[in-house]
Order: sequence, then C-alpha cells, then structure tokens
Amino acid sequence: MNKSIIRYILGWVMLLEGVLMGLPCLVALIYREESGLYFLPVAAFAIIGGLLLKWKKPANTVFYMREGCIMTALSWILISVIGCIPFVISGEIPSFTDALFETISGFTTTGASILPDVEALSYCMLFWRSFTHWVGGMGVLVFLLAVIRMTGGSNMNLMRAESPGPSVGKLAPKLMHSARILYMIYFGMTMLMILFLAAGRMPLFDAVTTALGTAGTGGFGIRADSMAGYSPYIQWVVTVFMILFGVNFNAYYLILFKKWKQALRIEEVRCYLIVIGTAITIIMINIYDMALSFFDNLRVVSFQVASIITTTGFATADFDQWHQTSRMVLVLLMFCGACAGSTGGGMKVSRFILLFKTVSRELRSYLFPKSVKKIHMDGKPVEDEVIRGVNVYLITYFVLFVLSVFCLTFEDHDLVTNFTAVAATINNIGPGLNMVGPTQNFAFFSHFSKYVLMIDMIAGRLELFPVLILFYPAAWKGFFKKTKRSAR
Repeated sequence: MNKSIIRYILGWVMLLEGVLMGLPCLVALIYREESGLYFLPVAAFAIIGGLLLKWKKPANTVFYMREGCIMTALSWILISVIGCIPFVISGEIPSFTDALFETISGFTTTGASILPDVEALSYCMLFWRSFTHWVGGMGVLVFLLAVIRMTGGSNMNLMRAESPGPSVGKLAPKLMHSARILYMIYFGMTMLMILFLAAGRMPLFDAVTTALGTAGTGGFGIRADSMAGYSPYIQWVVTVFMILFGVNFNAYYLILFKKWKQALRIEEVRCYLIVIGTAITIIMINIYDMALSFFDNLRVVSFQVASIITTTGFATADFDQWHQTSRMVLVLLMFCGACAGSTGGGMKVSRFILLFKTVSRELRSYLFPKSVKKIHMDGKPVEDEVIRGVNVYLITYFVLFVLSVFCLTFEDHDLVTNFTAVAATINNIGPGLNMVGPTQNFAFFSHFSKYVLMIDMIAGRLELFPVLILFYPAAWKGFFKKTKRSAR
C-alpha cells in the first residue's frame, strides 16, 4: 500500500479546509461577530497540520483503487471532524457528537439537523453550515484535483471513489481539466441562482446561503420554517434550480460545447424529468387543496417533489400531513434520487434504468433462450462489468439499510421514524416522516443512533464502498508494515 500518497492527500485536504475557513471569518467581520474568532485557531491548526503532512511529496505517486477509496473516506471523516470544532468551542453546538452530526450532514449534503432553533446561530456559523453543502456537493477531492496538479493516471481512482453514480469518465483529455470544467459549471450556476434570488428582493445573506444549499442539494435552511416564509417567486426559483442541480453535469458540458444532439440523447436526464412530472401529477391529484389556486397547489407540490428527488431537503409545507399516497410517492423518490454525475444523492436514476433493462433482458431470455441481447444506454452498449457493479451496489445498499434500521430499533421509536430516518440519511435527503418530519429534527436520537446515521450519511455520499472498505481487514494489509513499494 502506498501510505505516503495517503498522507500527502490528507495534508492537502487539511490545508484546503483551513484556507476555506477564512470565509466564515470574513462573514463574522462584516457582521461584527465575535464567533468568527473561533474559526481562526482551527484554521491555523488545519493549515499547519496540512503543510506538515504534505511537506514531502511522495517519490511514488501511483496508487490504485484501494488507496483511492481509503484516502477518500478518511478525507471526508477528517474534514468533518475539523469542521465541527468551531461549533463546539464557540458553544453554539456544545456537544461534540451533535456538532459532528451537523457537520457531516453539511458536507455530505444531507441536511438532517439536530438544531431545535437554527435562527439562534450567528451569521458566520450559519454561513459555514451552508458552505459545507457547497464544498461537499461537487466533492472536496474533485475540487482538489481542480486546483493542484497531480501526476499519473491514478487520479481517476480518486474521482471514481468520490463522484456519485455507476461510472465516472473524463470530460476532457486531462483529469485536471475535467475537474475544472465541472467546478466552472458548478460555480457559474451558483452565481446565476444568487442573481435570480436577489432579483426577487431576497436579502443577500439569505440568497447566498440558499444558493449554496441548493447547489449542493443539501437543504440547510437559515430560518425555522425552511423556505415557507419566502415569496412564491423565490420558491419557484429554488424549485427550478434544485431540478437543474439534479441533472447529470455531463449534459451541461455537452451544451456548453454546443453538442446538442449528444445532450438530448442522455437517457437518464429524460427519465429523471419524466419521474418528476409523474410524481407532481399524482400528488396534485391526491392532495389538491380547493382553498388554493391551481398555480399555488402546483408550486407547493413541485417544490416538494424537486426537493425530495434531488435530495435537497428544503420544505415549504409539512408533507408529513399529506395523504398516504402522496407520502408514499415522496418515500419512493427518496430512494430514486437524482442523476448520476449531479450533486444529488439517492440511488440514482441511471441505476434504476439499468435495473429495469436487466430484468427485461432476463424475461426475454426465458421466452427466447437462444437470443443474445446487449443492454444499451444513450445508444451505447453497457458492459457486463457495469451491470454487475449496479447489482452489487443494490445488494450492499439494502443490507446496510436493514442493519441501520435494526440498530435504531434499540431506542424503541416507531418503525416509520426509524425507516425514514435511515432513508433520509443514507440517501442524503434530510427530513423523513413522523418524528424526523420536515418540522422536526434528529436531536432526540441517542449518541449511538446518531453515529449509525453519520456512517449512513458518509456511506451514502461516497456510494457505500469507500466507507465500507475501511471496515474490511484485507484493505489494511501492509499498512502498518514498512514496505519498499506500493502493494496493489
């Protein structure tokens, strides 16, 4: 195992987080808050620690998927632990477990909160809380690849370990250019959303934090009522951008370079939009409120459908009070999630497309045993290795899901609460139903249950395997021994 490259990457991650902590300090300076001072020692520690870890560049920069998964999982744990410290030492979230839960929920773009009164936080803490969504949305290591030059084709292993979806490919010949293109699109869309929100007379701080939470499809609100108190115009803007950030970013790349035909051929995006339209129609029929106009009903339902399928987690209504059919549709959307290659969570639309096509192929083989049919997506044949990966992912997902729900049953809460709490965290959504509904929070869970849900959040964001490999003994073979060369 190439231990030196793991140390080197972790050093860069610490350094990057220390530098980014300068932003909440700037917010504290603008609003003249003393809470910003608590970021300074943590930022200094992260910068110094990062410089020490990355001081000596490894002679061997080649690494394989094992190292890629381990350094990805450790990086996300590290940034979460460091990122929660300002909450603790400032006293705004005095419990380390609660602060870590809130920070992991931020970086993984989950949006599940333990705060009973979010408006009690200072501006700089609210900004840091929302900014973690933006950093985690596209991925901290993708950002790292965009700003530092790393040699060797091994870097793709980092991107594959962190990026959501069944497969990850290069948008440009060089991975560094791919990462930069992704972040240019990401940053540009975030700034465009801020402009649209500001045009609706939304306060600048609210516009920035809302855009950061929407871009990362995270959903941390800065008001107790989430988005319900804002104007219909602002709610429509957020709805549209939630849907846009749930689209595969490859589509934006193709549009940016005027490859319109290729963009229109992306099957996942078409299915994603069809699912959204179908869900809105079903819920509109099921809960239509005669006291509201058609467009008001459409706004409320569209917002909530977009929020759940993109795993953002904002709310304008207490959907826990909706009819059973509507609640069931929302729970199904929790599992569906957005597109692969987007900032959204969930199991991804592409996996369900491949799953249905695999079932269809198997049924056809029963009718025509001698026929050989290849599964296609976007007009291209899908390799059997990809199909196997999807099947393994789904099996692993449901095993982890069941184990997590079982662990939560020790507290004797109702099944709907436990089930949707795990669904909301492993799919990086935020709110669930009953005791974890949109007007509730996760504070009532014990420390043990919170750590279970934290593992679910990180595992869900990193597509399960980078986290699970930390618990696999064979992955650490040779780590505690001095070796002359990296083990594959």
